Amino acid sequence: MAEIGKGVSPGKLASNVQKRITRAQEKVLQKLGKADETKDTAFEEEVANFNKQLADGTKLQRDLKAYLVAVKTMHECSKRLHDCLADIYDPEWFGKEEVNSLVENTDHLWQEFHQELLDNAVVTMDTYLAQFPDIKARIAKRERKLVDFDSARHHFASIQKAKKKDEAKIAKAEEELGRAQKVFEEINYELQEELPTLWNSRVGLYVNTFQSVAGLEEKFHTDMGKLNQNLSDIMTKLDEQRQVNETAPNHNLSGSDSGSDIPKSPPKNETPTVTNGSSDAELPPSVLFKVKAIHDYGATDNDELDLKAGDIVLVLPFANPDEQDDGWLMGVKESHWLQNKNLLAKGVFPENFTQKL
Repeated sequence: MAEIGKGVSPGKLASNVQKRITRAQEKVLQKLGKADETKDTAFEEEVANFNKQLADGTKLQRDLKAYLVAVKTMHECSKRLHDCLADIYDPEWFGKEEVNSLVENTDHLWQEFHQELLDNAVVTMDTYLAQFPDIKARIAKRERKLVDFDSARHHFASIQKAKKKDEAKIAKAEEELGRAQKVFEEINYELQEELPTLWNSRVGLYVNTFQSVAGLEEKFHTDMGKLNQNLSDIMTKLDEQRQVNETAPNHNLSGSDSGSDIPKSPPKNETPTVTNGSSDAELPPSVLFKVKAIHDYGATDNDELDLKAGDIVLVLPFANPDEQDDGWLMGVKESHWLQNKNLLAKGVFPENFTQKL
């Protein structure tokens, strides 16, 4: 014999067993066509919508979680790739610190993207679907209470048709019918109020979910694009550094026998010469020509330019030619011109640290 659970009396257990038996008998009679069944076509359509909504939501939840797993995998692969770059990047190469910072920022960007997807899409979807189990259970309960109502209705009708009237039985059957009808109508009314509202809520959920995903993707790819452009620029500078290092011995103008490839800056107090150069239609009219730094040059005075190997400089004429020292040029970095469209940040630099373009 099954053990009776706590709080369930033998009488209550027997009543529940009897209800299940009565419901089973009623369903059999209805299927055989020997008892009519209460039908509500509009409610059945709402239940069909509910089941479709639950299936669609479950699929969307599953695919969102799969997408999140894919983002996590891409993050891990990206981190390994960029960590590898940082490990193999020699300290003396151009942009070592920038590469380290870029690797850290890329990792942070992936982490942020993953977390925001979790918060704004997956968690929202979980909350949305959390309401379905309770409603599904109440739909099943409504089905049971409808069978109880039909059963009580048929029982009352059969007693009324009996040849020998028993008023006490009729009154009891009528009371049971009224009670079954009340229980059914209460839960039926609640569901008829909730199901259409729930069905309509799916549109707002889909809009918010995909707007969130689209917005997060747009921001992520924009920010990642900037980091990738920075990395590409660093690689370009590194390649320029390589080319300069390969050609540097051919541009050693110092005549030193010390073995160093870095030229010495010329003195700034010798007889000046004015340098002629070719014009460039895309440059400001005052620019004489372009040069590229083939060695780093650290400014030693406030009127000098700091140069990194690979920097492009726009060469300008001296306002007073008498101020130009032999072997020195006046110019402004091309990067400053492109960004600010002015030639204010100009300074002098040693010509033999550069190569004319």
